[in-house]
Amino acid sequence: MRDLKALAALIRSRYREGASIAVVAKELGVSKTTVQRYVPVQDRRDAVAAARQRHRNRAEEPYEKALRAQVVRLYRSGMPQQRVAATLGISVEAVVARLEPSQRRSRQEAARLAVEQQGEFLPQDEIIARYAQGATMTELSRLYGVHPSTIRRRIPDGLIRSRSRASQPRPRTGSGRVLVDEEVRRRYAAGESAYALAREFGISVHTIRTRIPDADWRGRPTGEAPVPPHNPARPRTRGVRMTLVLSDEEILARYRAGQSATAIGREAGVDCRTILRRIPETERRTHLQAQRLNRPAPDVDADTIRALRAQGLSWEAIAAQTGLSAKTVRARA
Repeated sequence: MRDLKALAALIRSRYREGASIAVVAKELGVSKTTVQRYVPVQDRRDAVAAARQRHRNRAEEPYEKALRAQVVRLYRSGMPQQRVAATLGISVEAVVARLEPSQRRSRQEAARLAVEQQGEFLPQDEIIARYAQGATMTELSRLYGVHPSTIRRRIPDGLIRSRSRASQPRPRTGSGRVLVDEEVRRRYAAGESAYALAREFGISVHTIRTRIPDADWRGRPTGEAPVPPHNPARPRTRGVRMTLVLSDEEILARYRAGQSATAIGREAGVDCRTILRRIPETERRTHLQAQRLNRPAPDVDADTIRALRAQGLSWEAIAAQTGLSAKTVRARA
């Protein structure tokens, strides 16, 4: 058994030499709680104060001052914290620790700066050339991974195409077909429907409609509301009962004989509720009566159950043999 006095003295000696609690616990093979128990509170407070002082002294070292100056310079130039950390070979947490709270950017400012920097790397001449060849702003935004408004700001106002029916045909990215107005009008005049053309070119029927003049359109004129069909009001018939194959007297006789409404309705080809409406309220069976009638229990008395039990059968075996449940078998016994 280890001497506690010697262990306590050794722990205090190693801790005062500068070893941490974790290091002392690992060297002596004890837990950190044991080390803390034998280290005086004042010694621990002095160690915390010494660690804080070492941190302040480290901040005044030339290397630390130069690193902080580089972090601040790169961050103020517009770099995000991730790029600053990658450039200097340190972690993002180290970058944040070397920035004062007043020097850090807000989320809105960081997002705005990221969009501006992303736009600086876009090839404006190439974007303008692609747009002049017929590419749309949406297609260019997907190509360069930016928002369409970012593409719009890099195209001169004089080159912006108007969104009219007379716009130039441009290739469709989905089907690879070139939507030509003359071809659409010719095929529509030949008898093809607008739905078939829209399905072939991979566009909407409305786009096909904009390529066809109003005089050639076979549908309803543009802007005209559809006329609802005139449906004359039909007189409502009340009190008319459905004519069944079985008469009401035969339905009642079968129901009194024990046949269920579902079985009668199945034979007559109607729903069971239709059959129940033919049966007076005083003649209808309750749920319990219908359950007993549809699922009659076997006539097994208590003496039979006790005799089977005396033979060594379990309640489950007796229930399976008599056609009852195990709970009913125990209740009747």
